[in-house]
Amino acid sequence: MTAAQPPRRPTPAPPLDLAALVSDRSTRIIVCCGSGGVGKTTTSAALALAAAEAGREVVVLTIDPARRLAQSLGLVELDNEPRLVETPGAPGELHAMMLDMKRTFDDVVSAHSTPERAQVIFENPFYQALSSSFAGTQEYMAMEKLGQLRASDRWDLVIVDTPPSRSALDFLDAPNRMSRFLDGTMIRLLTAPARAGGRAGVRFVGAGFLLFSRIISKILGGQLLNDISAFVSALDTMFGGFRERANATYELLRQPGTSFVVVAAPEPDALREASYFVDRLSTEGMPLAGLVLNRTHPPATTALSATRAEGAAEAVTEAGGPGSKLAAGALRVHADRMTVATREQRLADRFTSAHPEVPVRTVPAAAGDVHDLDGLRVMGEALLAAEDDTGTGTPRSRVLPVRSQAG
Repeated sequence: MTAAQPPRRPTPAPPLDLAALVSDRSTRIIVCCGSGGVGKTTTSAALALAAAEAGREVVVLTIDPARRLAQSLGLVELDNEPRLVETPGAPGELHAMMLDMKRTFDDVVSAHSTPERAQVIFENPFYQALSSSFAGTQEYMAMEKLGQLRASDRWDLVIVDTPPSRSALDFLDAPNRMSRFLDGTMIRLLTAPARAGGRAGVRFVGAGFLLFSRIISKILGGQLLNDISAFVSALDTMFGGFRERANATYELLRQPGTSFVVVAAPEPDALREASYFVDRLSTEGMPLAGLVLNRTHPPATTALSATRAEGAAEAVTEAGGPGSKLAAGALRVHADRMTVATREQRLADRFTSAHPEVPVRTVPAAAGDVHDLDGLRVMGEALLAAEDDTGTGTPRSRVLPVRSQAG
């Protein structure tokens, strides 16, 4: 009869070398994605600052409408144009911006049509709704803006901070959504008369179009149908360019030089979302750099287990004497920390078991909200520090005091 073997811990995840990623001149785009409240925005900003201090010309773009990026960079606000962030002593430069989807749409219309046609489009009520709140517009405009930034010679690294939800990857669908919209039955019918040529076109389309038009008018209202038809006719010559640019940016995201970084906290929901992102990126053929496991709580030492620390605390309390209360309190804090660390490690192991090929970087929780460059540098040190010798992905750096982390 053989003795029962102790359970084997999963093989440690390969380390994620973010220092090499941000300093490598062949890295041109980094996309940070993850659920809300995991430190994704501060991770994006810290990587951008580290890259600038490594001599890169960096722009960080947030698609998240919240203002956490501006706050973490010490700025009052961000808008659709890159703003220089003062980084004294850095050999590179750091710029930051926040996507304004309507302004981006307006800029695209102005750049690819005559002033007269652009004005017609801007005044169209359907365009005003589409450019401000239509589902999918934000993601498509994110693709437009990313393509513009990447095509510019101004920056050699673009870092994208995506929205905090599964919609963070919706911009990957933007080319297909645009194609489906442009090639849909309604669009083809609405533009048929214009494509066929004026009144002759109406006769050419015939009763089928008129019946369709009457049905849609009852559903949408006659004025809205007219607005849509006028908008489509005015924008018709631009459709091909929209589609081509979106497809080009999508292909760019799949090429060497682009890296996706998934950010998660050591919580079940956040790691479940991280698994979704990893699977989705794999399905799309997108290059995944790895996972940043953020806001972890490593103990000062692992030599004393939680059980032994609790036992020692009870023994010290019973013995009494000077300093016994303080010593017992310290032992119980360590026991709590070990319990939390064990739970977090179990969750991390579960992720690694499901995705053994995904590199992982573990980052300790920060002392408070990151709202200035000094805080970003501290986080950057943890993100880019050399790994320890345990293969756990924990950086060899000082343990930061435990509190929540912004973003």
